[in-house]
Amino acid sequence: MLVKVYGAAVQGIDASIVTIEVNSSRGIKFFLVGLPDSAVKESHERIMSALQVNGYKFPTCQIVVNMAPADIRKEGSAYDLPLAIGLLASNKIVSEEKLSKYLIIGELSLDGSLQPIKGALPIAICARAQGFEGFILPMQNAREAAVVNNLKVYGVENLKEVVEFFNNERELTPTIVNTREEFYRHQTNYPFDFAEVKGQENVKRALEVAAAGGHNLIMIGSPGSGKSMMAKRLPSILPPLSLSESLETTKIHSVAGKLDKNDSLIAVRPFRNPHHTISQTAMCGGGSNPQPGEISLAHNGVLYADELPEFSRSTLEVLRQPLEDRKITISRAKYSVEYPCSFMFVASMNPCPCGYYNHPTKPCVCGAGQVQRYLNRISGPLMDRFDLHIEIVPLPFEAMASQAKGESSAAIRERVIKARKIQEERFAAHPGIHCNAQMESNLIHQYAEPDEQGLNLLRNAMTRLNLSARAYDRILKVSRTIADLEGSEEIKAHHLAEAISYRSLDRESWGG
Repeated sequence: MLVKVYGAAVQGIDASIVTIEVNSSRGIKFFLVGLPDSAVKESHERIMSALQVNGYKFPTCQIVVNMAPADIRKEGSAYDLPLAIGLLASNKIVSEEKLSKYLIIGELSLDGSLQPIKGALPIAICARAQGFEGFILPMQNAREAAVVNNLKVYGVENLKEVVEFFNNERELTPTIVNTREEFYRHQTNYPFDFAEVKGQENVKRALEVAAAGGHNLIMIGSPGSGKSMMAKRLPSILPPLSLSESLETTKIHSVAGKLDKNDSLIAVRPFRNPHHTISQTAMCGGGSNPQPGEISLAHNGVLYADELPEFSRSTLEVLRQPLEDRKITISRAKYSVEYPCSFMFVASMNPCPCGYYNHPTKPCVCGAGQVQRYLNRISGPLMDRFDLHIEIVPLPFEAMASQAKGESSAAIRERVIKARKIQEERFAAHPGIHCNAQMESNLIHQYAEPDEQGLNLLRNAMTRLNLSARAYDRILKVSRTIADLEGSEEIKAHHLAEAISYRSLDRESWGG
């Protein structure tokens, strides 16, 4: 008897339907074809145990299972449940009447209970697009999949529930999530606030400019000056995620298996803080079973690299192309996948190996040339991709002991949102461009041309600091953002002066 059950395969951040065809005939052998990997082949033992524990008999005839399309590699253990249902249906233990209406996915334990899977959200989106009535999956992933409307999502605990459902012996209750209510309720849940930061007004201003224009930023300061503290508060002043951005971000985290079982949507911008020992693959994604890397997990949010010179040079260099293209293509012999990675890159570093170069009170003990060699660990092309260089000076005791609270993140965020709205209106006719940091050269000439006074100021800065063409573009982008924060349509000399002041590492005096 031939039956068909439907599962799904995840490629990149999208899913495609896998048709599991099970044919039983006379004989004693078991064949599993259709490009399954080792984890899928091992499902035979898990299914046998789960059926036995739950009182079902494994078919004693010859079974041929085909997973179509055969040119897509089937990976992981999430095919256990559809395979088990297909085997039972081919032996007439499960009714095949409703099988074509439901997409089924789940990993079986030996006792028949279900374990969570990766990629539930893109699979649910695919199921709705393909016209399935419902989606049956492990209970732990039900809320994640239930954000997709017009699809009945049934979270189940074990194999027996699914068998009884298809035999009309049990009613399953669909999981319902009010997507918009969930999204807006958690949109302002930030663990950190700029009100807790004392002093450092110039750094807060630079972070506000970076957030308003989506600019990359590097902070240079001695240990304990507050670099990490302020970087962690950056997401609290970024504009809130839109619903479409939230869905795209959640898809990436779903594929990577990073969502908690109680989560349905990621409502706040992600903040990723990888350790400096991270490998190239972990940073950009890939692996034998392709997974998103840290740059994709930071999509629509912030990627923070603390102690930037301590990262391996090869790991940092893989960031150069994604920072420009805002997507990364992982190409290997057996596959090619594309992940989005539109993120703000924020980094921090000590000014020298001992950490006290340019410190107001502590002397630097580094030898001649050590400071420059330390900076040279970061390549020029990567350094050029930072729009703002911010030097942080430690606070004096009086400022630390002050009881006065700083400006709240909510107040700063209001100004950032206003500036972003100006940019959205400006780039409405340019698809894929949402903020000043994404402007190409033609748009810079169109929207960020300074007046004559500003042009002379910029010419002098370029000559004196020996800036690259990319740094020239960065200064114009930042000055455009500063003008937007001020509500000015024109870029004036003081906007350019502030933007040029955010190029600390371009000074000839830096590093001796």
